[in-house]
Amino acid sequence: MTQQTTTTVISKWTKILGILVLALVLNTHYAQAQVGQWNAPASANQLKNPLAGNTSVLKEAKKLYTTNCGPCHGNNGKGDGIAAAALNPKPADHTSAAVQKESDGALYWKMTEGHTPMPSYKQALTDTQRWMLVNYIRSLAKRK
Repeated sequence: MTQQTTTTVISKWTKILGILVLALVLNTHYAQAQVGQWNAPASANQLKNPLAGNTSVLKEAKKLYTTNCGPCHGNNGKGDGIAAAALNPKPADHTSAAVQKESDGALYWKMTEGHTPMPSYKQALTDTQRWMLVNYIRSLAKRK
């Protein structure tokens, strides 16, 4: 191999290595962002729960929760559902002070938008069903 060919090969491998390192750095940054705190935008806090305080929806909301949220968050909302062990980040404990202090709008927004590994429920559940789930999540803290 000539000196020029060797230099060209080294140059190409250096570029490839640089691209791989950049990809690794970006992937690590993205993964850390995903594991970090999940905050709803400030605008979500302005959303008003049309079912606030409506306990008549809790029976139906419990069914929705068990079906859609229970596999990850557990039927009692502790974040210990059957699928929780395989998830990163781990599902939130809906009975915790951290979740309970969030606004209804923030909880609704999170259900609507989703955040890996949690799916978006924008298409799967109606607006009313998502608000019902917010009310149900509120009721979980009272059962601790």
